[in-house]
Amino acid sequence: MPATNPTTPDDPATGTGTLVIVPTYDERENLEPIVARVRAAVPGAHVLVVDDNSPDGTGDLADALAATDPAVHVLHRAGKEGLGRAYLAGFAWGRERGYDLLVEMDADGSHHPEALPGMIALADRHDLVLGSRWVPGGRVENWPLHRVVLSRGGNLYARLALGIDVRDATGGFRVYRTAALARLDLDAVESHGYCFQLDLVWRALQSGLDVVEAPITFTERVRGESKMGGAIVRESLVKVTAWGLTRRVRAARERVLHGRSLPSVRARSHVLRRTVPLDA
Repeated sequence: MPATNPTTPDDPATGTGTLVIVPTYDERENLEPIVARVRAAVPGAHVLVVDDNSPDGTGDLADALAATDPAVHVLHRAGKEGLGRAYLAGFAWGRERGYDLLVEMDADGSHHPEALPGMIALADRHDLVLGSRWVPGGRVENWPLHRVVLSRGGNLYARLALGIDVRDATGGFRVYRTAALARLDLDAVESHGYCFQLDLVWRALQSGLDVVEAPITFTERVRGESKMGGAIVRESLVKVTAWGLTRRVRAARERVLHGRSLPSVRARSHVLRRTVPLDA
């Protein structure tokens, strides 16, 4: 179903000109509630469900929602190809139709749509808004200790390996300005799993985009099964290590050939002082 992008109003927090991309695979129990919450939180936004031919009929339910709400759209894919490919397909769909902002959000309820107005408002001044669990005011609910350790440890490793000042580079709740996203070489993105999120942050910072973190509340899913697994963790570790080594080789070459160091890449940090989550 084609989308028509309405004129962006003076108040961007209404969501007009915004496309919320929700990848799904076996999320039938979660889809309808999360779409309803998005539509209530940002009435002007459109929702694109990117379904990977879910065996549980999520795609059929998405079609039924789209049939009753012109702001809901569905992109069906032939099979499960990974989170990264789903988002890249959603980005292409949204860019072709002229949306100003593209939002990444999980279908399982872990990301609170009620935070979207604040994040969209920040996107009026920044190229990429990261919903962050690990800045002051951000928090997680119902996570076991090993998940907290894994997430915090992974983000710390990314900061050290890549030299970036981002506290939550692996989170999947974020808002991109479409014009800024066009500056990234998305055709070169090879990360398919959750490493995709870190990959895009790394590319955004290297491309000079204005990246900002905003505190969010992340709630562990109540229904369905998490897609997180050992293969996802291994992919992230391998790729971050490779990117970090490449960065160090480039830095050494710059020092030898030109007697200078590579500039550091850092996200803007002034919102890190917020103490109240956007969805509080």
